[in-house]
Amino acid sequence: MNPSLPAGVFTPRRKRPPIWLLLPVLFLVGLSLLPLVYVGTKAWQAGWAEAVHLLWRPYVFGLLRNTLALMVGVTVACGVIGLSLAWLLERSNLPGRRIWGVILCLPFAVPAFVSSFTWVSLSANFEGLGGAILVMTLSKYPLVFLPVAATLRNLDPSLEESARTLGLNRWGVFFRITLPLLWPSLLAGALLIALHMLVEFGALSIIGLQTFTTAIYQQFELEFSNANAAMLSAVLLVMCLTLLWLELRVRGKGRHVRIGQGAARHAEQVKLGKWSTVGQLYCLALAIIGSGIPLGMLAYWLAVGSSAAFPVAEIGEALLSSLALSLGGAALCLVLAVPVGLLVVRYKGQLAIWAERLPYLLHALPGLVIALTLVYFALHYVPALYQTSALLLIAYALLFLPLAQAPIRTALNKAAPQLEEAARTLGSSSFSAFCRVTLPIIFPALGAAFALVFLDAMKELTATLLLIPAGFNTLATAVWAHTSNVEFAAAAPYAALLILVSGLPVYLLTTRMYLSR
Repeated sequence: MNPSLPAGVFTPRRKRPPIWLLLPVLFLVGLSLLPLVYVGTKAWQAGWAEAVHLLWRPYVFGLLRNTLALMVGVTVACGVIGLSLAWLLERSNLPGRRIWGVILCLPFAVPAFVSSFTWVSLSANFEGLGGAILVMTLSKYPLVFLPVAATLRNLDPSLEESARTLGLNRWGVFFRITLPLLWPSLLAGALLIALHMLVEFGALSIIGLQTFTTAIYQQFELEFSNANAAMLSAVLLVMCLTLLWLELRVRGKGRHVRIGQGAARHAEQVKLGKWSTVGQLYCLALAIIGSGIPLGMLAYWLAVGSSAAFPVAEIGEALLSSLALSLGGAALCLVLAVPVGLLVVRYKGQLAIWAERLPYLLHALPGLVIALTLVYFALHYVPALYQTSALLLIAYALLFLPLAQAPIRTALNKAAPQLEEAARTLGSSSFSAFCRVTLPIIFPALGAAFALVFLDAMKELTATLLLIPAGFNTLATAVWAHTSNVEFAAAAPYAALLILVSGLPVYLLTTRMYLSR
């Protein structure tokens, strides 16, 4: 007996996770560490002298300037557009604001590289930094608009009302009360956009803007320079980690808590009056340039290309390949996400912490870095995996696992472990009890997680270009290949199918969000 404890005190042993739960988690942790090990090893092998020689060049400085300018420009523009739209549609009496809420989310369904090729096909003036900022802003502003609008919708109006009774005008209430309450949602959306700009490849390659991701692809795929690609990847990794650290510092430890239940009610709407016309024009302009022009140009190229024979067989093969790879990647994500969720919820410890956080770190890394890592380890240690679909499915799992983790963990927190324990007392094994009791309870969350991963995998381009087996083609790679050769009409049917597959869930989500109220 421990002498530091009083007599009669019993300390229960921490339950150990079963082997069927432990093995996939250890496999995931090992896979998640590979990109960090790869980049660190390559940087160490190069040494300081070689690193300075490779990185201290005007070419790299130009890449850094373009990458930072793109990140800052798009993040600020998306923040302004998303915040203004959220306030306009949630706090004003703008006519048709619910319909506008659905329409203005449609750019979210159009992949950025599809939108970029429609703008470039409209005019060559949209190439370069200015065009990239325009296209990426129009593609990404829903990432700020949606969370900020949701926060505004659920905000306690009594705080703003109390501030107005103390003499503050509407602008004072907004800047001193509302904006601080919106800050967490605004910051989260801005961070996500900034990370996307650091790792974006397809749209920027079509627009012709040189950034770190496009340079890494050129060094590896065109010049076969693994050392240069690894050093540029190390710089990009440092930038991503710095961004995450800054977000933690800026966010701090502050929390906004609502005390008391109260009655659920909406804030008083601001009457726009003569400014209503300006609001309508603002929404109309965003709808036209955000989704109208891309969809219109896509329809134009479909009509122009209809005079030529579409390769129906090739289009069908690309569609089937995209569906098969996306479904396989989503299934592998679930196989890994469920054990991680169980470990975090039921068996807390250091392994659970690492297994939960490492995928989120990888989510901030470029797909190119993960793809280069898998290529290196496959060639050197598991040659049988190279040029196989299995390697691409592993890349999808590493890239999109956080999308599956969140809903699964939330569902597991609501599933009482006592039900499984009751099943085990009746003779079931731990695995059988989980499959027969807990799995049906979390099935809706599994469906949501599967859909999220599937949609992102359908639109994934960067890792797919490097890892897809020879002879295979997806909708995304077909769009990129044809647009790289300025074959816009040939790319149009692939892009239309991609928008159709990914756009339907987005439309249903936004319709449910706005029109059901």
